[in-house]
Amino acid sequence: MSQRWIQTIACMGLAITFNLSWAQSGKFPDQPIKLIVPFAPGGGVDQSARVLARQMQTRLGVAVIVENRPGASGTVGSKVVQSATPDGYTLLYSAATHILTNLVMSKPPYDPVNDFAPVARVGEAPLMMVVTPTLKEQTLKEVIDAVRQQPDKWTAALPAMGAPSHLATLMLAQKTQMKLVMAPYKGTAPALVDIAGGHSQILLDSIISLLPMAKSGKVRPLVTTSAKRSALAPDVPTAIESGLPGMVYASWYGVWAPKDTPKDRIQWLHQAINDTVSDLIKNGAFTTIGVDGVTESLDQFSKFIASDVAQSAELLKTAGFKPE
Repeated sequence: MSQRWIQTIACMGLAITFNLSWAQSGKFPDQPIKLIVPFAPGGGVDQSARVLARQMQTRLGVAVIVENRPGASGTVGSKVVQSATPDGYTLLYSAATHILTNLVMSKPPYDPVNDFAPVARVGEAPLMMVVTPTLKEQTLKEVIDAVRQQPDKWTAALPAMGAPSHLATLMLAQKTQMKLVMAPYKGTAPALVDIAGGHSQILLDSIISLLPMAKSGKVRPLVTTSAKRSALAPDVPTAIESGLPGMVYASWYGVWAPKDTPKDRIQWLHQAINDTVSDLIKNGAFTTIGVDGVTESLDQFSKFIASDVAQSAELLKTAGFKPE
């Protein structure tokens, strides 16, 4: 056999080996994918995660499981993902809360930007402000006046430090010159229970999570932070309509993987999630819970994170916020 034939056969062998390797890696995913939600069940993050998971499961043909790991403003569940095997099977589904950990905690358990790999931004949703239903105040102006007169009698519930609800509450306090007492909670659901019971009086959070109790009368909706009225709550005025120009704020949701997850799996998951979000936009499943679906590139998501961190840092600094 000539040297040329030997080289040709050797090259063919390498090609076969490469193709077999590629085929094996192409089997991903061949086991359930877990979405860790670092907040209690029932909140906006949890609800949107479950809508995404159901559609992903239908599209991919593998189980996509949502697992709630609440605690410490979302860091308990996020730490689970950071420590997970970086194989693309354990992912974090969270909100803007995640990327602000360094800004709101004096001793964060991880670097939220550098210790995780961004996978996809999924959607965003305007916030709603609700109050205890037994209060005599019926409008935003009446609440603002009451808080200014007796600030010690008003407490704003915060589902998580650094969450959109926290930032929006700071923005509200700044724009209205209210001195609000702020109480952190382990998620939206327990915060809502205390608002309904009058233990805290004010809550700003995503429409997704507040609307059911607002419709049932267990809490009273006052305004939304959208630029125009939400189709889900057309009778609730915007903050702008209620006399607060510029009070526009939205919660957003995204997916992250452990830092060392292979780039090809990050790209695969990114495309799979974008395709799933496109499905949810078309079939209206996101719209029914007040979420506007987002599909963007990995680079766009990374740039969005950097911009949001900078904007939030400025808001916290202006408010004189001190990490605990």
